[in-house]
Amino acid sequence: MSETTSQGTNSASSVYQAYQSNTFLFGGNAPYVEEMYENYLANPGGVPDSWRDYFDALQHVPASDGSQAKDVPHLPVINAFAERAKQGGTKVVVASVDAEMGRKRTAVQQLIAAHRNVGVSWADLDPLKRAERVAIPELEPSSYGFSDADQEAVFDTSNTFFGKDRMSLRELMNALRQTYCGTIGVQFMHTTDQNHKRWWQQKLESIRSKPSFSIDQQKHILGRLTAAEGLERFLHTKYVGQKRFSLEGAESFIACMDELIQSAGIKGIQEIVIGMAHRGRLNVLVNSLGKMPAELFAEFDHTAPEELTSGDVKYHQGFSSDVTTAGGPVHLSLAFNPSHLEIVNPVVEGSVRARMDRRADPHGKQVLPVLVHGDAAFAGQGVNMETFALSETRGYSTGGTVHIIINNQIGFTTSDPRDSRSTLYCTDVIKMIEAPVLHVNGDDPEAVVLATQLALEFRLEFRKDVVVDIICFRKLGHNEQDTPALTQPLMYKKIAAHPGTRSLYAAKLAAQGLGDTLGDDMAKAFRAAMDAGKHTVDPVLTNFKSKYAVDWTPFINQKWTDAADTAIPLGEWKRLAEKITTIPASVTAHNLVKKVYDDRAAMGRGDIPVDWGMGEHMAFASLVASGYPVRLSGEDCGRGTFTHRHSVIHDQNREKWDVGTYIPLQNVTENQAPFVVIDSILSEEAVLAFEYGYASNEPNTLVIWEAQFGDFANGAQVVIDQFIASGEVKWGRVNGITLMLPHGYEGQGPEHSSARLERFMQLSADTNMQVVQPTTASQIFHILRRQMVRSIRKPLIILTPKSLLRAKDAASPLSEFTKGAFQTIIPEQKALKADKVKRMVACSGKVYYDLVKKREEIAADDVAIIRVEQLYPFPHKAFATELKKYPNATEIVWCQDEPQNQGAWFFVQHYIYENMFDGQKRGYSGRAASASPAVGYAHLHQEQQKALVEGAFAKLKGTVLTK
Repeated sequence: MSETTSQGTNSASSVYQAYQSNTFLFGGNAPYVEEMYENYLANPGGVPDSWRDYFDALQHVPASDGSQAKDVPHLPVINAFAERAKQGGTKVVVASVDAEMGRKRTAVQQLIAAHRNVGVSWADLDPLKRAERVAIPELEPSSYGFSDADQEAVFDTSNTFFGKDRMSLRELMNALRQTYCGTIGVQFMHTTDQNHKRWWQQKLESIRSKPSFSIDQQKHILGRLTAAEGLERFLHTKYVGQKRFSLEGAESFIACMDELIQSAGIKGIQEIVIGMAHRGRLNVLVNSLGKMPAELFAEFDHTAPEELTSGDVKYHQGFSSDVTTAGGPVHLSLAFNPSHLEIVNPVVEGSVRARMDRRADPHGKQVLPVLVHGDAAFAGQGVNMETFALSETRGYSTGGTVHIIINNQIGFTTSDPRDSRSTLYCTDVIKMIEAPVLHVNGDDPEAVVLATQLALEFRLEFRKDVVVDIICFRKLGHNEQDTPALTQPLMYKKIAAHPGTRSLYAAKLAAQGLGDTLGDDMAKAFRAAMDAGKHTVDPVLTNFKSKYAVDWTPFINQKWTDAADTAIPLGEWKRLAEKITTIPASVTAHNLVKKVYDDRAAMGRGDIPVDWGMGEHMAFASLVASGYPVRLSGEDCGRGTFTHRHSVIHDQNREKWDVGTYIPLQNVTENQAPFVVIDSILSEEAVLAFEYGYASNEPNTLVIWEAQFGDFANGAQVVIDQFIASGEVKWGRVNGITLMLPHGYEGQGPEHSSARLERFMQLSADTNMQVVQPTTASQIFHILRRQMVRSIRKPLIILTPKSLLRAKDAASPLSEFTKGAFQTIIPEQKALKADKVKRMVACSGKVYYDLVKKREEIAADDVAIIRVEQLYPFPHKAFATELKKYPNATEIVWCQDEPQNQGAWFFVQHYIYENMFDGQKRGYSGRAASASPAVGYAHLHQEQQKALVEGAFAKLKGTVLTK
């Protein structure tokens, strides 16, 4: 009501004048509408969407006096008049019949809203039917005062999509129960986007969540169920007791995958990348990707080729194929994965992002990520939440992921809901990104296929994640050697009595008149195909090759000792330097940043030595100018944790938060390759896994993940262990990802000192990766360029410095960039008399500068100091060359900042001994063994640092070995 109204008789005029042209708002409906409008004025979010839109429009209608005064709730006015009546004033007469009808109309809207919100709780989802339906008063008409006498009463349902603007209460309740309480239960009302809510309401209510398939489509679904069950039973009888992580009990999943692939192809998707764990993986390989059954049988028979150094079990293997769809060929990739459940998910997302970038497909219209989960792992593994958090950020978005959960209702031996999770559904964790969830009964394969169709449509429409939760069961144990009845006797009694999804569906089709032998005939035909080892997916394309496919052959079987020309001509250096140090006049840089760029301009001209930040930038600039894209991500990496990089310049006069940045490395040359720098979310595990996945599909892109501090890399240890270190020897997958891990003992305590060099050294074997600790600006320049210029794609682990980023001693003359290459070992830099040298100290990293300073203090010119810049693969030839320079050196000392049980010592001591002369002694100078990487007390740090530096020049003691 208008705020200018002062008399009760005039209080509703501004609203009612707007209603004049809408007769359905009058008569018996008027009290209902008035109550709805009162609710709207009090709380706009408390009324149905369609009414809110209508009332929103009314706010733009002028009041009766022509003013722009806004309506206010009428109820306070009514209450005021009622109070006057009690006092003998104006009498208020209430139309009790109309008020009651208004109340019922409001209750009808509440029933509709309740079914949309919590109808899933009454959905028929469990094939085992173990739980009784819980009481939910909000879904019962009686809770709103309705009785049997109201069943034929007609109410307005124009805010639904059931096809009628008015329905009886009986009709409405049937429609609501069919839509929201059948074998599909959908959760979508938690999203804040009204367009998403309306989309789901229209899609579900218009068909009442009921599929309508042709006879041919039904036969096809039965065929997929037959293939899923047939493969498992064939393997079960032929390879008794061998682990395969059977899909039995969840056969509808194969029908789901078939529908997803075929429909995606029709809708323009050209690549699908799949990540999944063990359960059903062999079935997907054969029945979805078209792997020849004979090849799978050879793996069971141990007759398959064994060409890798290590290899892996069959249910970890990846695969790729091209299949035909009505929309054209679709390339399918199943990612290799370890037993660490869910860790493959961000790897898949990174792989998808790389393919999107290669296709210039920023919205994921051509590439689709599909992640298959177990129910326990989906709720329990934190990497999922990290991956969800990445999903809509600029640097990591893949246009939405289709998640499929094979919900066995058990995790290994845990099925008691009091133990399995703290949420009602295993999918509740994904509500953090407001993704819709379709729960579906695995015993209704048609409902599974419909849910898959809807999920794909939503993903393509809105570019957001969506979940299909197939609630099923696990017929056998966690693996085929397990006895699940030991811990789940009740569940497995029900499973033993279950006839199987295929049998149930075959019986349904037989009842429809499709033939009593249809199911058996299909089973016999599939068994014959298995006996012959033939394809079960038709047709699989064997000679098709996409123009977007990557040729990895140039990077296979290369030697780490191969040379690379990483220097750049002086003219090119100066041209690039000018480009990346020029800030446009339209951008006002912070004074500190401007000083950095002015200094870099001087470095580019050769006026002053080049520091670390400029060395990095010139490496990046020269690579993008040569056609190599650079992708740098990590926490705060645009600026750099230690304020050394400043690759993104922020305009200090910006007027909007989302504009006003300038990236010089994106303006190097007209046809340059992309330079992408991403300040990641506060995550190590998912972000590093994402970048590994990206690098696994882009061998010609320099992909770098930088830790905020190297210490924090252990938050992503599973990625380092299971993918980076061992991916090539297990799966034959080469990968050129680069890790930059700030490392250095400078008194910052246990969590800000060590990148855990010892862990990388322990993982180093079979020339699987490169571990380096450069100490000069020219070294970082050359190693970054070497990673791309050389035809070798091995993970590169760089222990980067902190204090050296601005240290003058670590700066390099311009000549070291226009000539030379990365030095695996940097020789003694002082002109010592070689025959006078009695001891050679070998070290790596920042401690070198402390040693040089100490040598000058004590004038120890009989000690040579060399830097081992590449720790793995260890440069034996270069190390031996340095030893030979000092024929009278009887002692070799390894000096390090790290404790004795950490750092490189336990690994390089063997390499040193191997290259020593007979009679030489090997010693150690460093911190004593420690459970912690570093001390937290500043004075103790200084004492330790002083002692280890002095020990490098003192008499050998402790661990001394003579050859």
